[in-house]
Amino acid sequence: MLDFHAERARSLLGKAELIHDHDAVQAAVARVAAALNQRFNQPDSPPFPLVLGVMGGAVVFTGQLLPQLAFPLEYDYIHVTRYGDDAQGGKVVWKVIPRSNVKDRIVIVVDDILDEGETLAHVKQRLLDMGAAEVLCAVFADKAIGKPKPITADYVGVTVPNKFVVGFGMDAHSYWRNLPEIWALQSEEE
Repeated sequence: MLDFHAERARSLLGKAELIHDHDAVQAAVARVAAALNQRFNQPDSPPFPLVLGVMGGAVVFTGQLLPQLAFPLEYDYIHVTRYGDDAQGGKVVWKVIPRSNVKDRIVIVVDDILDEGETLAHVKQRLLDMGAAEVLCAVFADKAIGKPKPITADYVGVTVPNKFVVGFGMDAHSYWRNLPEIWALQSEEE
């Protein structure tokens, strides 16, 4: 069984299209970091923010973004999902809520991709309901789905086409989060 999954994972990239190479990915992380530094690394900046990484997709983006931030911050994580093992979204499930107090804090939510936006919109509203003073969203990729979304990210690394993408934290069947670039899979491979 493991060999079947390993072979399937390898075959996913066989006909995939490179969307953003390693250099473009690294430049995008640097741009997001620079924009956050512009806001939070100033003498009159607000109190240090709480950064919440959304597990598991945002782990790669968060891990490369944090060392480039030049201001004091507190880090925590959340785990929410709409997908589970299914490709179709469903009810938002909170697997891990923040351990840190969000009340009266500026919270920066770091996520891998803004797809349809339902999950991120839910996360933002829940954090505001928990008392956050402001919730900012930083996503590595914003998918161009061709229709309005319930939320707009405050910070975006790259835009990706309305295709199933993998790499830099985004996966297909739990594989390829570790790719240093972004690939679009063919529709039958999704």
